[in-house]
Amino acid sequence: MQEENVTGQASVDRKAYGVTTSGEKVDLFTLTNANGLSANIIEYGGTLTSLMVPDASGQLENVVLGLDSLEDYEACEAYLGALIGRSGNRIAKGRATVDGTTLDLPINNGPNHLHGGPKGFHKVVWSGKAHTDDVGAHLELRYRSVDGEEGYPGNLDVVVIYSLTNDDELRIDYQAQTDKPTICNLTHHSYFDLSGGSARSVLNTLLQLDATQFTPVDETLIPTGDLRDVEGTPFDFTELQPIGERISEDDEQLAYAGGYDHNFVLTAEPDEDGLRAAALVIDPDSGRAMEVLTTEPGMQFYSGNFLDGSLRGQGRVYRKRSGFCLETQGFPDSPNQPAFPTTILMPGDTYRSTTLYCFMTADESDDEDEGHDD
Repeated sequence: MQEENVTGQASVDRKAYGVTTSGEKVDLFTLTNANGLSANIIEYGGTLTSLMVPDASGQLENVVLGLDSLEDYEACEAYLGALIGRSGNRIAKGRATVDGTTLDLPINNGPNHLHGGPKGFHKVVWSGKAHTDDVGAHLELRYRSVDGEEGYPGNLDVVVIYSLTNDDELRIDYQAQTDKPTICNLTHHSYFDLSGGSARSVLNTLLQLDATQFTPVDETLIPTGDLRDVEGTPFDFTELQPIGERISEDDEQLAYAGGYDHNFVLTAEPDEDGLRAAALVIDPDSGRAMEVLTTEPGMQFYSGNFLDGSLRGQGRVYRKRSGFCLETQGFPDSPNQPAFPTTILMPGDTYRSTTLYCFMTADESDDEDEGHDD
C-alpha cells in the first residue's frame, strides 16, 4: 500500500512481509528520501533489513547486513538490524536491583543477561505507521512490553521513530514510559558494511571514535566498573585508522572479546539538541562515509567477532567481521555499577534518546571536519 506522498519528494511504501510462527502478521516499510536513499524496515524486531546509500560515484548499495525472509530473522540470534530492549548490552548474572527489588533476568549469554533476554524487543512484532513531510520519510513503531516480560517490572510503552531525512540521515528517536520502576536502555543493532558488500571484511574500514576512555571488561564481557584511558592501547581510535590495524595485538581486553566488543565513553560536548559526536567511519574504496551522533553517554563498538559463516543473506555469507556495530547506549551493567550513568526509568518520567547515522562521501566528511576546526 503506497502512503500519501505529501511533498512529492520523500515517500513511504507498505506491503506484507510474512507471518510469524505464532501467527502474527508482519509488514515491510520502505522509506525513500528525496535523494533516492532508501531503508527497508520490518515490524518484526523493528528490524532494518537494508539501507541503500550511494558511493562516491552515486552508485546505490546496501550498507547493512540483512537476511532474506521472516523465517530467517526468527531463527537468527545475532540481532541483525534489530531494535534492542528493554536493556541493551549485558547485565551480570541476570541480577539487578531496581527500587529495592532484586530482579532475576534470563541468562542468554554465558553467565549473563544480554540485550533484553532471548525474547527481547528484537523478537517481538511492533505496530508500524508511516508518513512523509518536508523533513523526509518516517516510520513510527509502537510496542507495549508488559509487566514481567523477560523478568522486567512494569508495563513499558515504547515508541521508536525511524526517519530517513532529506539530509541523508537515518535518525532513530526512542521514547518510553513505565508504571513501575524498571530498567530502560534502548539501542539499535545494525551491522554496517560501507563497502556495500564488496569487501571480504570490515578490517580496512577507517574508524574514528570521539572517546578518550572505554569501560574494560572481565572474561565474561561484564564491565569491571573502571574507566580506562584509550591512549597507548589498541582502543585508541581518537584519529582515523583501520579497524583491523591493532585488532590482533596481544591485549587481554581484545582476547576476552575476540576483538572489539567494548563500550566507549563519549567525550564530545552535546549541542543545543543534546547530540554529541560519537564516530566517523570511512570506506576507502567506495568513498562512503558515515558520522554517528547521539544523546547517549556511551557507544558499543563491536567488530563482528562472533559472526561465523552460519548466517546467509542478500547473496552473501556473513563470516567473522563481515560487519561492525556502533550501538549507542547507557553503559553495560549500569544497574550494578553505581558510578555509571543510571538506566533506571521511574513512573512519571519519560525515557528519550536519539541517534543519527549521517551519510556522505569521504570528501564531504573532510570538508565538515575543516569547518569544525574553524
